[in-house]
Amino acid sequence: MTEQTVRAKGRTTPGYPKARRIAFRFGEPEPMSKYFAHGDMVFSHFIAGLSAGFPPGEESFIRSVRKFADQITDPGLKKRVAGFIGQEATHGQEHRRLNEKLVDMGYRIEWVDAPTAIERQMRIEARLPDKLHLAATAAAEHYTTVLAGRVLTTPEIQALAGDDEVRNLLNWHAFEEVEHKSVAFDVYRSVGGTEAMRILTMATLLALTVPLTAVTMGLSLGRDPHARQHPLTLAREAYTLFRGPIFKGIGRELAVYLRPGFHPDDIDTRELLQRWQKELFGADGVLVDHLK
Repeated sequence: MTEQTVRAKGRTTPGYPKARRIAFRFGEPEPMSKYFAHGDMVFSHFIAGLSAGFPPGEESFIRSVRKFADQITDPGLKKRVAGFIGQEATHGQEHRRLNEKLVDMGYRIEWVDAPTAIERQMRIEARLPDKLHLAATAAAEHYTTVLAGRVLTTPEIQALAGDDEVRNLLNWHAFEEVEHKSVAFDVYRSVGGTEAMRILTMATLLALTVPLTAVTMGLSLGRDPHARQHPLTLAREAYTLFRGPIFKGIGRELAVYLRPGFHPDDIDTRELLQRWQKELFGADGVLVDHLK
């Protein structure tokens, strides 16, 4: 799994996610170009679509964990939950700031995080059993961890991001996703979540990944007048995206979650975290001047 190693025996010890107060400077000092990913329309829309979905998604994850806050008795897990909530809240905040910039640049993504969409999402959540909502969060956290691992270990993806501050945002977000990868999972286990529900929930998400991604990308690109004028370019860029380092072989990494007895800490990410802690927040880290 990229640089990550699946441990055959034992598990890594989870650390405590740290909520960092941080602010990114999108469009400074140079304004962002519309197709900020080196002119690649499809990849730029892909990043914009991901960013649009993060604020409501992160808030849903927080709600799913908070429903069980009074059932968590382990002090260590309580501390990890606090870090998880702090990190996810800040992710949503910073992605909303990027999303405002992207909307100003012509990306039609505001509907994803609109009040009506959030109200609809919360109505759906209210109909779900609480443990199923939490199981979905744990499964989604595995998704984000797999994507984060690819972002942090693949030079091609680093280069694809294009705009420096967008890359900084993605690297910070990816780093913190790996930091808190097992928190929702451990809450789910601690409140009696079953293996059957956990595995079935992930299987459902896996089945929905390709169609949802294709529909979302199609809607975004279809609302871009310039993109519509270049169908051959779009087809070539879409082929490159889905056959490239982000998606190639990702199904195998995601499907590890379906293994009975799987735990996110079976995947040893300690070296990855140490390297990026130094890269982002060490004495000469690239994001030290972004911290508040």
